Amino acid sequence: MAKIAFILLCHKDPEAIVQQALQLTAVGDYIAIHFDASAPKEAFALIEKELGDNPNVTFAKKRIKCGWGEWSLVQATLYAVEAAVDAFPRATHFYMVSGDCMAIKSASYAKKLLDADDCDYIESFDFFESDWIKTGMKEERLIYRHFFNERTHKTLFYNSWWAQRKLGLEREIPADLQIMIGSQWWCLRRRTVEWIIDMTKNRPDVMKFFRTTWIPDETFFQTLVRHLVPEPEIRTRTLTFLMFTDYGMPVTFYNDHYDLLLSQDFLFARKISPEATSLKERLGRLYASDRDDFKISDEGRKLFGFLTGRGRIGRRFAPRFWETETSLGRERELLIVACKKWHVAKRFVGSVKHHTTIPCIDYLFNEEDTDLPDLGGIQRTLGKRTRHRRALMRMLFDYYNTDRLIICLDTANLDLMQDFFNDRSTTRLLELECDFTDEYLIGHAKRVGLAGDQTADETMEQLLPTIRYDVVYESDRIRDAGFENHLRVREASSPDENTPPICEFLSVSEDVGRSIAQTPYLFAD
Repeated sequence: MAKIAFILLCHKDPEAIVQQALQLTAVGDYIAIHFDASAPKEAFALIEKELGDNPNVTFAKKRIKCGWGEWSLVQATLYAVEAAVDAFPRATHFYMVSGDCMAIKSASYAKKLLDADDCDYIESFDFFESDWIKTGMKEERLIYRHFFNERTHKTLFYNSWWAQRKLGLEREIPADLQIMIGSQWWCLRRRTVEWIIDMTKNRPDVMKFFRTTWIPDETFFQTLVRHLVPEPEIRTRTLTFLMFTDYGMPVTFYNDHYDLLLSQDFLFARKISPEATSLKERLGRLYASDRDDFKISDEGRKLFGFLTGRGRIGRRFAPRFWETETSLGRERELLIVACKKWHVAKRFVGSVKHHTTIPCIDYLFNEEDTDLPDLGGIQRTLGKRTRHRRALMRMLFDYYNTDRLIICLDTANLDLMQDFFNDRSTTRLLELECDFTDEYLIGHAKRVGLAGDQTADETMEQLLPTIRYDVVYESDRIRDAGFENHLRVREASSPDENTPPICEFLSVSEDVGRSIAQTPYLFAD
């Protein structure tokens, strides 16, 4: 039967780390802990005191200070992995977890799953061909050397990058590697882990390359596993259930999410709220139980894929200095219609087309099949449109021979809105605020694959608040951004009340604005 060695990277809450280690080792599994060297010495001393005599617990051979996006996270993981390989010769699998992770299945269930399929579980998508990265850096993560932390030394980070770019100091990727990308939450077999350790010792060129890449914890293990392991033995998924908001932040689970978590086709979940004491107690008891009667529903993986498939949306709003020459043009005016209900926005711009001569384009950054002219290939995929958004918009202005253009955006696309508002052109935003009934949200969940006809009522009850909160949160974020020229049309308002913002947004007469506001069934589902 499988024996799991958990690889735990953590930096806070030593009491919770002790409890987590005791729960995971209670049924004979193991754990190797790397506690960040930047944490107080007293915190690590407490962990050592409570767990030092436990034969199923070991510590990374060296503690280092870790920073987000740095090589230090990979190095800390390697230190913990090496300690686990040496300390636990009977371990068959190595499972990466954080202090915010907890099991959502029993140990017996988890081991049966691992025994049933001789494979490695790790997200591993082609770095260049996939659209895992939606915004921000892509190839720049690899071809330039990153010596500074973007969060703590922002100026040095970007100045170093710009200097390399200006001087043409691009570097080659090791020729025999296909760079892959994916989540850092993996579960690998012992043989695979040993191969990785051997490669770190025998391939200094590979180690030198990854040490100066940006966010290597999303590429290092993912690339090496794909290089070392036959493809049929790789399951390109994680066994840890996690969801991301459109702001790029992990969804946090609370006490009332117990049933929802257990019904997902995963072994662990992240992130569990520190305040969810009841949930933690129940999940802690669950792992040590022999329970195997889990009713797995289909919406878990679909929900996971739906949310994470949007990529880790960047939180960089200000324009970067290398983008200053990519303005849409001072004389141009970009009009953005933002709405969560896409059919409502399309109905609105359809009415605008009927009453004005302003060119309108539907959700070009959200729908692959949006009707666009041939612009030389830049329009072909959502990834290309998003990466080259300003160039795309300039080409569309030129194509339609206009200085005014309307586009539709989902309310989740705050990064795009912010980027356009930071441009030299004039940008206006009209938000169509819709009402969302439970019936609509349930229908939405089914339409996008988050739920099915067989989804249990209690699961749907758990899912609805998350979806509703996400929708409301998106609107709040737009409001908090403080955009100039931000106007709103509300479903709950009368046509007379909605006419002034429409007139101001479109710069049209009151008669035209009222005609658009009176569009039949504008907000109808």
